[in-house]
Amino acid sequence: MPTISNKGKNMPESPIRKLAPYADIAKQKGHKVYHLNIGQPDIKTPEVAIEAVKNIDLTIIEYSPSAGYESYRKKLAKFYQRQNVNVNPEDIIVTTGGSEALLFALATITDPGDEIIIPEPFYANYHAFASSTSATVVPVISTIESGFALPSIEDVEKLITPRTKAILICNPGNPTGYLYSESEIKQLAHLIKKHDLYLIADEVYREFLYDGDVHYSVMNLDDVQQNVIMVDSVSKRYSMCGARIGCLVTKNKQVLATVMKFAQARLSPPTIEQIACEAAIDTPQSYFDEVISEYKNRRDTLITELNKIEGVIVTKPKGAFYCIAQLPIENSEDFAQWLLESYDLNGETVMVAPAAGFYSTPGMGLNQVRIAYVLNKKDLVTAVNILKEALIAYNKR
Repeated sequence: MPTISNKGKNMPESPIRKLAPYADIAKQKGHKVYHLNIGQPDIKTPEVAIEAVKNIDLTIIEYSPSAGYESYRKKLAKFYQRQNVNVNPEDIIVTTGGSEALLFALATITDPGDEIIIPEPFYANYHAFASSTSATVVPVISTIESGFALPSIEDVEKLITPRTKAILICNPGNPTGYLYSESEIKQLAHLIKKHDLYLIADEVYREFLYDGDVHYSVMNLDDVQQNVIMVDSVSKRYSMCGARIGCLVTKNKQVLATVMKFAQARLSPPTIEQIACEAAIDTPQSYFDEVISEYKNRRDTLITELNKIEGVIVTKPKGAFYCIAQLPIENSEDFAQWLLESYDLNGETVMVAPAAGFYSTPGMGLNQVRIAYVLNKKDLVTAVNILKEALIAYNKR
């Protein structure tokens, strides 16, 4: 029988999606499943984007340019400029989701065995993208006790070796909701300048801030512009996860030229979705005001309810729409599967994402779960109550 590549064997499963078959079985039993496991917002996509798709007047759906439509990149640059981020259209390559932007970035700057330092817990697919490019993830652990703040810059620097090529952050963070401060970003800037590394910043949740904090973009680091790569996406900003449009942004022309080779190899980003995304940039500020207010209320509701459960430890996220909760159990993966296979409360159960999959350090996050507060407040309260009763039942087995 033909063999599978080591790269394929080493590709990690998604901790977010691998329990999906158990959720399907629960639903087949007639159980309602509250999905706290995946960042799929229930917020409506802006009407201006939907209308743009409905009103498309094309006789041929052609390839778009490999870098994306110029008209979209121009509007995107103006969007960033309104946020005081100095970006020009020629600094942007449109990608098939933020995922492709990250994959292109890692493929551009790493050779097999090169190292990427990432504060953990981190978005699980970072590990998958690194595996795809044969790069090695080097984790630096942030803790729930610190609210998942950036570890000391000394701890980060200790991990730098001759094979280190970049530091990768998500700001605000998935799965923690932590927002890196301007001071922390500048500490990282000093480090990458000192060691001549790249700083890759996944900023797809940049709008989702709740307590008056301000997002500081890596694109504002004037003295290290050649070392900085920003990744962005429309998925969360406009609740357009299925559109699969993202972008890679950098001032480094050599990086852009190399990314373009990968972009040409995959031909082009989706045509119709770019039309929708270009229209979405005209979304009025009132839309975002309402969305952020709704998510803040959901966050506050979730944290309040979780804090009522004995033995649960959770920190209040500053941004995005996720949190890590530490549960009074030993193995969250077993618990998450049990919730779907063997438990219901009045015909209802909950799906969570085991947090161990967001760490690369063995043994970390075993009693933690990631919760996405993408449900309405009523459903969040119900879901957390199910979680509370389930923990009691699980620990009595």
